Amino acid sequence: MFLIAAAAFILLVVLANALFWPRVKSEAAPLPAHRVSILIPARNEESNIAQCIQRALDQGAGVLEILVYDDHSQDRTAALVDQAAARDPRVKRIDPEPLPADWCGKNFACWRLASRAAGDWLLFLDADARLTPGAVDGMAAAAIARRLTLLSCWPGFDLQSFAERMLMPLLNCVVFTIFPAPLSLIRNAPSLGLAHGACLLIERAAYQKLGGHALVRGEIFEDTRLAQTWRAHGERSLCLDGQHVVRVRMYAGLHEIWLGFQKNFFPAFRHQGMFWLFLLFRFTVFLLPFLLFDWVAALLIVLARLVLAVRFGQPWWSALLHPVAEVFLLFLGISSWWQCRVGQGVIWKGRVYRARRV
Repeated sequence: MFLIAAAAFILLVVLANALFWPRVKSEAAPLPAHRVSILIPARNEESNIAQCIQRALDQGAGVLEILVYDDHSQDRTAALVDQAAARDPRVKRIDPEPLPADWCGKNFACWRLASRAAGDWLLFLDADARLTPGAVDGMAAAAIARRLTLLSCWPGFDLQSFAERMLMPLLNCVVFTIFPAPLSLIRNAPSLGLAHGACLLIERAAYQKLGGHALVRGEIFEDTRLAQTWRAHGERSLCLDGQHVVRVRMYAGLHEIWLGFQKNFFPAFRHQGMFWLFLLFRFTVFLLPFLLFDWVAALLIVLARLVLAVRFGQPWWSALLHPVAEVFLLFLGISSWWQCRVGQGVIWKGRVYRARRV
């Protein structure tokens, strides 16, 4: 009965998120009241940066400038940014500085970009993010209407390989089976802070007042931590469904999926005990029903996965392969813990990071 009750509760959380979590919509007409600096940290992004910049330029007059921080790239990233700058003066490449010992690379890049920005709003974009037409105006309208100083748009995921279609929906499953998104709309509690680092729109005045990415300088899991810290300082932040205004292909293939989530999994938890409780929770509620042939609880979990697949436009069959994906998730979490606590650290973009947890 416990497994059935737990699975039923999970399904209720998912249904509430699917039905009542607001979407950010693109705006057909530009809003004259905002000026946006688009800030793109880029490290070895030659396959992404040109299209990211072009989609940003297509946003129109609301975009004041597009600043790209070339984070010591060893490929053609800098050259491609310079080519875009030659075509449009709004594009500028920011030369890198040595990474301080107590900073993570992306956090430092974002902080340096913000120090050079002139816009009233700062839109931090990952290089693999693709804005849809009217996205910037839609985000600005949502932030202004809701009186936010930090708005994160949860992106839609462009999935290409079999591994991506089967495993990437796990991210939405992990988040939206436990995070009560509608409750975050009415309570500004730090514990309800959520963000996706691919797309963050932040009011510049609030960013400068609080210190921006300096608040999370050493955090690998910086996006949600920033949203939580924002709320702790009394500022309003929200994460809304932004799949119709920004799309990303987060990780290309199984190898990148493993490295990307390994980087974030264990560092997402402030305390090691919470990490192990989470793994126990995932095993008990999301995998054990299948191992015990508790078909009622298993069906409820698959239904929750199907609801999420519909809401986010992801393959329905990934829900049917849930037990396989869940085993992958558990091994990934243990690998992340091992690399951070016992091994040499997690590797991303050629840098090694170690998460320190009590």
